[in-house]
Amino acid sequence: MYTNLSKRKRFGIAAVTTVAVAALLAGCSEDTPEGPANSANPGDNAAAGDTVVIGFSGPAADHGWLGAINSAAKEMGDSFPDVELRIAEGTNDAALQISQVEQFVNDGVDAIVLLPTDGAALTEAAINAMNAGIPVINVDREFSSDDAARVTILGDNYGMGVSAGEYICGKLGDNPDAIVAEIAGIDSLPLTQDRSKGFSDALALCGLNVDARVAADFTIAGGQAVTEQLLSANPKIDAIWNHDDDQGVGVLAAIDEAGRDEFFMVGGAGSLNAMNAIKAGDTVLEATVIYPSTQAADGIALARLLVQGKSLSDLASPGVPHRIVLDAPVVTKDNVDDYLAIGFES
Repeated sequence: MYTNLSKRKRFGIAAVTTVAVAALLAGCSEDTPEGPANSANPGDNAAAGDTVVIGFSGPAADHGWLGAINSAAKEMGDSFPDVELRIAEGTNDAALQISQVEQFVNDGVDAIVLLPTDGAALTEAAINAMNAGIPVINVDREFSSDDAARVTILGDNYGMGVSAGEYICGKLGDNPDAIVAEIAGIDSLPLTQDRSKGFSDALALCGLNVDARVAADFTIAGGQAVTEQLLSANPKIDAIWNHDDDQGVGVLAAIDEAGRDEFFMVGGAGSLNAMNAIKAGDTVLEATVIYPSTQAADGIALARLLVQGKSLSDLASPGVPHRIVLDAPVVTKDNVDDYLAIGFES
């Protein structure tokens, strides 16, 4: 019964965006018949065009996932002979990132790909860039106004929670007394709130709920500290969902030190160390939910299409969509080999 949640709330987005992303990849790698730019049959996405200057700014790579975001963006830019990618120094200072966006505008770049350290704080700077005729591609953390971006590309935070909840329901749905715990990331972030909401909604459909919850800070030390508290306060647990595989390194360390193994754990994001642990089967971690570290790379590819007036291949509609939400699949021992290539180092 609980699987109805993803069908009802996520099928429409997932179906459309899966096609869109697949089409983007196909368009950048296959030779197809030529057609007029920005038509329903673009056909020439892989062919080099006029040079596109793209400015990219993101937070400091003080987290494995963010490091993977940055490296994938650079690799994508380097893969196109007609893209000049200008990368600003990663920062967690919103004021500095605003100045980076302003510099991109002053330099007259053709497009800006921006993963804001704080979406609300960067909204005005992004709007100013848009008003200057420079399309902004918003990645991962949303601006507070639709006017701030031409394209928004996101991971599915709500869907992550749904996927984790559905997995746990599949294991414990016939035990209404099962004790489920949640280790969240930074509670003040909308992405954390969305993940928790999806998790709670999915659990409710199989008669379960979150019995114990703590919030960390996406760091190894934070994950370890809050997990020690969680385990001390809860002598029995049946399942844990940890939102983030980077902080999950600390979570697993705390579990190991406590000698607890009566429960199973689901992770989040899809780090390589988490996937290797799942494959080995020697910890309580038996699944993780993907949160793609390719979002900025996709943003670079979309920026190139926008500036060159091209469309996503294989879509009947011309142009580039305004919003793309990527899927949040569950990785288990059965399918982990399919996802190892996109795992990132914590």
